[in-house]
Amino acid sequence: MFSAASQFIGFGIISGIAFFLFTLISVRLFFKSSPDQGVIIQGGFRANTGIIGIAYVANAFGSSGLALGALYVAATTFLYNIQAVICLSPRGSVSGMQALKMMGKTLTKNPLIIAISLGLLFYVLAIPVPTVITEAGNYLSKMTLPLALLCTGGSLNLTALRADQAAQWFASNYKLLIAPVLITSVAYWVGFRDIELGILFFMNASPVAAASYVMARSMGGNSILAANIIAFTTVASTITCTLGVLILQAYSLI
Repeated sequence: MFSAASQFIGFGIISGIAFFLFTLISVRLFFKSSPDQGVIIQGGFRANTGIIGIAYVANAFGSSGLALGALYVAATTFLYNIQAVICLSPRGSVSGMQALKMMGKTLTKNPLIIAISLGLLFYVLAIPVPTVITEAGNYLSKMTLPLALLCTGGSLNLTALRADQAAQWFASNYKLLIAPVLITSVAYWVGFRDIELGILFFMNASPVAAASYVMARSMGGNSILAANIIAFTTVASTITCTLGVLILQAYSLI
């Protein structure tokens, strides 16, 4: 079981790195002179696994898929933050040591990473969690997505949305179509089936993470474009994810 989970997480990390590099090369090829390359790259690969992805998995597979999905979220959250620093750092303006410091700062201050680390610590040490804390956490978790979307919606700029149509459509297509199709297809080809294949699809079919807006803003990127990509993919993912599930179920793959 442990070996199977390790192979699954290993595939998630390798596929995440490969798709990041594919997106980075594509953006630098099609948007050579754009100052927003980093934001477009982040919009093309960074999925909202911690909120929407894990919710999809919980609804589809229940507790049996939730445990494996949580491991995937833990691994990819570290990966996404490192990749975000790489793509959002202006080329030539940040040294290798500065980039490492930014990665360390981002990872150690990321609330999702802190929560995952504490959760693993409590699990390994078998520390009991009081019911009142668990219930409070459940209430807060239900508020997370609405609050994140409210903040994103408040940053929307319709004028910029029309001006950045090419960048928005490019990032959205990579996130909602190319990522789930490519990664799920490769996962099927290497032998993943049922719950594992379903988790990989749901996680990669999720819209762009709300954290990408915060990351873009903190690193001096085009936060308005980041917010527009988040909003568009969040709405459009309800259609693309549903179609993807129907196709997978039609072929009895999940």
